[in-house]
Amino acid sequence: MTQLPWLALSIERGSKTPIFEQICTGIRESVVSGDLKEGTKMPPTRVFATEIGVSRSTVITAYEQLVAEGYLTSLRGSGYTVCALGDVELSSGLSRIVALPEQEETRPPIPFATGLPDMRLFPHRQWAKAVARVCRTNPQAMLVGGSSFGNFELRKAIASHLAEWRGIDASAHQIIITAGSMDALEICMQSVIDKGDVIGMENPGYPPLHHFAQAQGLVPTYMNIDDEGAQLPSGRILPDLVVLTPSHQYPLGGAMTPNRRVDFIKWANAHDAWIIEDDYDSEFRYAGRPIPALAGFDQLSRTIYVGSFSKIFSNALRLGYIVVPEGLLERFRNTMARFGQKASYMPQQALAEFMSTGEFYRHLRRVRRSYGERRKYLLERLHREFSQYGFFRDHQAGMQIVFHLDDGVRDKDIARLAQERGIVTRPLTSTYANAEGEGEDGLMLGFCGYSEEELGQALDILKEIFEGLSSA
Repeated sequence: MTQLPWLALSIERGSKTPIFEQICTGIRESVVSGDLKEGTKMPPTRVFATEIGVSRSTVITAYEQLVAEGYLTSLRGSGYTVCALGDVELSSGLSRIVALPEQEETRPPIPFATGLPDMRLFPHRQWAKAVARVCRTNPQAMLVGGSSFGNFELRKAIASHLAEWRGIDASAHQIIITAGSMDALEICMQSVIDKGDVIGMENPGYPPLHHFAQAQGLVPTYMNIDDEGAQLPSGRILPDLVVLTPSHQYPLGGAMTPNRRVDFIKWANAHDAWIIEDDYDSEFRYAGRPIPALAGFDQLSRTIYVGSFSKIFSNALRLGYIVVPEGLLERFRNTMARFGQKASYMPQQALAEFMSTGEFYRHLRRVRRSYGERRKYLLERLHREFSQYGFFRDHQAGMQIVFHLDDGVRDKDIARLAQERGIVTRPLTSTYANAEGEGEDGLMLGFCGYSEEELGQALDILKEIFEGLSSA
């Protein structure tokens, strides 16, 4: 246990509570008790990390969480400073509740579950302010929707976001708010194809999509992945609709080349087919700006764009969206009139406020920085300690890494042994169209939802499993 005299902070190395949460708790309590006064300069992250014997990224994660909650403020070049207690907007009676560690049932899954944001980094204070503003100024917007396509202010905010970040020129009237990405895909399928039609899907790909398409009575055909991305459909029976992840292929990673994008657009035009672009985590690129979307490349001619806030903001809000080509708007209106909107109106106006004030982008930059540190840590450990068991390709993007296994090592065996030790690792072979088939063996390792300490403990266990199999 490490005691720091300048604040009421104890680090317990054997605790189940992550170290960055322990740091947050100690600083919160010291601010509330008055031990840390307004304007107090916090120690530099590198100095603090050395003092308590943790990684610098752990301290950065704790400081940024406290900035999000309003306990600290940060200015470029000036480090971190304690805010006035009034800025936190908590009474002393509530402070003890907030300072307590999360209960076990609200903790995130053990690594390495994929596609999960770290909700411990969620900007609770800023989000509460956005909700409060809507409650004061436009409370009816939280309960009453003006359109089956969703809140118009949120649709305008999304259109602005897509123009800047994804290169898509679309107006608000082309955007539909959905209850997440699967709801968006269901609406697309109901609008453009019928039962018995052929749908093209990537292989390997997203298994829930494969199952859903079959449940809807669609006939699947699969497009294998090569170095340029999904291969064009071939054969005697061609699909009426294809679903692609061109900016960051799921699960292998990698971006579709410009030539292959052009080929798909030409193919769709030639065969009167449609493309759904599932852009599930494109904001998470760790080098340069996000790759322009295929829908922007296509100018929304044959491409329907699907996005989600579950990965970049909150998996609890269950909000996604569709950008519909002008020529399909009437079909989508009919679909929404028949089935209604499943997305809750409650958070839509608040999310529009959150985006228009810039808080959404501050949060995105903050979590991308944290996730980038975690990704770097994971890759360094894999390269240093696991290279004798397989390899990975660094696509500098996404929320998970695929660790490709050497011949003779079965991913389902590793996943089973890991599960027995309390670790979640998804076998790459489970994402191939033939669940019992001969897909490439690999492990899908999610890293965004976990601190470096959590990743490190899981990697230690995974290494023990590999070593045990090697010596058997």
